[in-house]
Amino acid sequence: MGYQVLARKYRPQRFADVAGQEHVTRTLLNALAQGRIAHGYIFSGHRGIGKTTIARILAMALNCRTAVGTPERETQEPCGVCDSCQEIRMGNAVDVLEIDAATNRGIDEIRELREAARYSPARDKYKIWILDEAHQITDAAFNALLKTLEEPPEHVVFMMATTQPEDIPQTIRSRCQHFSFHAVKFDDILTQLRTIAAQEEIDAEDAALALLAEAGDGSMRDALSIMDQAIASATLADGKPHLEAQQIRELMGSVPNTVFERLLEAVSAGQTSTVIEETNTLLNAGNSPSALARQFVRYLRNTLMAKIGGENTDLLQISADERARAGRSAMLFGEEDLTRFLQVMLRTFDDLNYRQEQRFHLELGLVKLAHLQRLLPVEELLSGQMTERRASGSGGPGQSTERRAQSAGGQVPVAGEVRATAPARPSPFEADRNRKISGESAAGAGSGEAPAPRALSPAEAVGRAAAEAKPPAAIGLAETESAATDGALALAPDTAMDPERVRDAVCAALAREGHETAAETLHRADWRVQGTTLKVVVPMRKPMLKLTVNGEAEAICRKAARAAGATQKLVFEPSEYGGAGAAAVPAGAPLAGSVESAAMENPLVRRAQELFQAEIRSVVDLRESK
Repeated sequence: MGYQVLARKYRPQRFADVAGQEHVTRTLLNALAQGRIAHGYIFSGHRGIGKTTIARILAMALNCRTAVGTPERETQEPCGVCDSCQEIRMGNAVDVLEIDAATNRGIDEIRELREAARYSPARDKYKIWILDEAHQITDAAFNALLKTLEEPPEHVVFMMATTQPEDIPQTIRSRCQHFSFHAVKFDDILTQLRTIAAQEEIDAEDAALALLAEAGDGSMRDALSIMDQAIASATLADGKPHLEAQQIRELMGSVPNTVFERLLEAVSAGQTSTVIEETNTLLNAGNSPSALARQFVRYLRNTLMAKIGGENTDLLQISADERARAGRSAMLFGEEDLTRFLQVMLRTFDDLNYRQEQRFHLELGLVKLAHLQRLLPVEELLSGQMTERRASGSGGPGQSTERRAQSAGGQVPVAGEVRATAPARPSPFEADRNRKISGESAAGAGSGEAPAPRALSPAEAVGRAAAEAKPPAAIGLAETESAATDGALALAPDTAMDPERVRDAVCAALAREGHETAAETLHRADWRVQGTTLKVVVPMRKPMLKLTVNGEAEAICRKAARAAGATQKLVFEPSEYGGAGAAAVPAGAPLAGSVESAAMENPLVRRAQELFQAEIRSVVDLRESK
């Protein structure tokens, strides 16, 4: 007989010889011992992991002519020496038919199979059909087989092997026992390769066999096929083939993982030039960009698994040396960084499949890795902002004077001393924004022209007026440039509360938070202290007051009032023009020279208010449109 490839020569002939499928072999042996033989089986899973092999072994066990318990067959395993076992092994058994469903997939072939199933087996106990690649059978053909599967003759057994069980109709799957095969573990493949190398008298390095086992990717047949190719290309030493790791890498067109370890070290250090130089060396050596991207994706995946589960996790189906290498690379990055790296390289690998300039896209993907570490995670950015808000005093009404002083200016008065607090962490985009602002300022200075002042809105005018109105009593105050949190001045505990100062602080806070209408309205209101209440009499009806000073604006007012030293309860009270409280309105009158002030002083407007009990809700300056 001519040469047989290793995958056929060392094909298992007993259940015990099948590697990595103990859950299937144990169940089938128990079923044979109990006499629970199903009329239909579906074997599904990855390629080259033993689906068809186990179907043949099961057929041999069912039709084996040697009785169980004899010296030739002590268990339910087939004896392997009787005529039935030998014929099934050779593929010429009359009662065991192996059909390639990829080519015999039509309804006519299934009808012939159904007709043949009616007849008893010629010699053996069962008539068995093994349908390989069963998912290729058409729906019409499956429908023709349905009735036979539902009520088959006692002597008929169907075995279907497939890599895509989801393509088999549910009506077929529900009538069969489904066995899902597992990918063969790395250690099982490596053990089998060592056994075969010893039997074939091949001198093989452990690193070389580990590369072959890893290249199998869970498929025993793939690993044996690559091993066959490696033996054919190996050099002879004392008449024996000698397998080396470097020779196998050249045969498979791969590079050692030490290259990817160096790439990740350069990425960790932000050395873009080193990344590009390593890539250039690999590409100039003739390596395919697509193959490099595929291998780098696998290495990144192993690094991520080492980061998550450690070097000894079962998620890593690689050798001990590669586990240690993946662990060293995992120490350089966090899980988030490795996840982003893997996403970028997967997208790069997809791009290489349909891009013309593969080299450029591979280089671009690797350069992206070097720059990804400059990005801040969104959760970290948000967490930093929340920390700054807590530190600035937005924690609620129960915050201490020290917390309010921190929010005011970063200085806390303690026993007559001023202690500087740590500055808040700047935004990652602050530098770019400052650079743009400084560039505009430099451009204006270079041109010799001062930038034209921008016209202030009424709300901004209120805020500026409140900021500039600092009496001598404010000498002991801690001022703030980050007043956007509270929009107020933090007074020392011994400073008396001034309603007008509280009003200015509240209006400034509202203006900075975007509630300009509420700021202008409350600036015109009358602020009075009545015992434990700070009453704000607003010249506005109650419905309009609720719309203008809504829940958010009211919360800003109370926070700013507390920060400005108001210990009284803040109450907003509406007031009709001309009604109670109208005489007090001038205390909070509109700003002199504003459009609102001109409208209130107009005799026609006053006459209309008296006649119709009118209310001025908004003032529009039509002169601005001219």
